[in-house]
Amino acid sequence: MANVANLQTADVKKTKKRSMWVEVARRMAKNKMAMVGLGIIVVLVLLALFADVIAPYEEVVIKQNLSMRLKGPSAEHWLGTDEFGRDIFARIIHGARVSLKVGIVAVGISIFIGGSLGAIAAYYGGKVDNLIMRFMDILLAVPSILLAIAIVSALGSSLFNLMLAIGISSVPSYARIVRASVLSIKDQEFIEAARAIGANDFIIITRHIIPNALAPVIVQGTLGVAGAILSTAGLSFIGLGIQPPAPEWGSMLAGGRAYLREAWHVTTFPGLVIMITILALNLLGDGLRDALDPKLKQ
Repeated sequence: MANVANLQTADVKKTKKRSMWVEVARRMAKNKMAMVGLGIIVVLVLLALFADVIAPYEEVVIKQNLSMRLKGPSAEHWLGTDEFGRDIFARIIHGARVSLKVGIVAVGISIFIGGSLGAIAAYYGGKVDNLIMRFMDILLAVPSILLAIAIVSALGSSLFNLMLAIGISSVPSYARIVRASVLSIKDQEFIEAARAIGANDFIIITRHIIPNALAPVIVQGTLGVAGAILSTAGLSFIGLGIQPPAPEWGSMLAGGRAYLREAWHVTTFPGLVIMITILALNLLGDGLRDALDPKLKQ
């Protein structure tokens, strides 16, 4: 009888979890602006995935053709060419791979490190909480972009170091968010029930607390990808990000700023892509926030 009751309880929990995510998807679908943002991100991801099919990397993105330098938009080159005669559209879609990869991986690093530290600080409290959060306060006292610049300058310019620098610079934000969520969850009845049946701290944190604290982290993570893409563009603009001739939106802006008067398209189109991508991620993040908030009924 006890086994049957346990199975029934597990089925009820799975059904509730499934219905919760169905409700979140329904709310998201009703938010038109969030769906617009999601559509833009999907299109951008598809362009990045099939970039080699659309434009061969070596032939179109890297190879220079000085006879075609600074040509305006045309049927042959939809967004024109840059100062070395390379197709701007091809470089933008290949650059999307870099920007999206850095954004997603950097946010993943931030969530893993910051989330773990925030959960440990909130769960154990006392001296552990005080030690971890004071260290987070020290990191917060340094502007995130300056911290990223310092890390990249110390480790050197490379894709991995760029992702690591942007990820570490955002750790305090996720630590504080997860800590606040865990503090509101750790004293609830289901946590006490888990302790009563002998679950250890690791099981309680990973299986019961963190899954129930994910909603604000998901929202912040979506917005964090936008911030990471901006930071990547900023670091590349000042020469600390992805190095030429590899395509990256920030380095494309930096390379074209000397030709603003004679070739407006060289910087305009990469700048517009950055703006549209950040806007789409912000719209998606706002939609997720509204959909995951149980207090908002749509």
